[in-house]
Amino acid sequence: QAQLVESGGGLVQAGGSLRLSCVVSGRTSSSYVMGWFRQAPGKEREFVAARNWWGGSPLYADSVKGRFTISRDNAMNTVYLQMTSLEPEDTAVYYCAASRRGMTTDQAGYEYWGQGTQVTVSS
Repeated sequence: QAQLVESGGGLVQAGGSLRLSCVVSGRTSSSYVMGWFRQAPGKEREFVAARNWWGGSPLYADSVKGRFTISRDNAMNTVYLQMTSLEPEDTAVYYCAASRRGMTTDQAGYEYWGQGTQVTVSS
């Protein structure tokens, strides 16, 4: 019903920046909430950030608040995650996801998922 494709991952030194993109295609709705999650090796998938397509206040995990910014380009059907002041602890596979159930930090509330993009931060 909806397809999500992430891109923009790579290798960056600590303190650097990256911008991840998530292009949404297929049958979509402007009422969907868009989220970013990440999963490091040996760890559970965790919430990073979320927002809707029209506005309002986004949600951020405490671990990334003040460093990461989630934004969107409605005309391009694209959601971004701007990451600054990156730390080695940010190393993970990052996934975008879509929910039709409203704003939530729970991964169980997201129905559609991308394949992920690798972010590696060196010290």
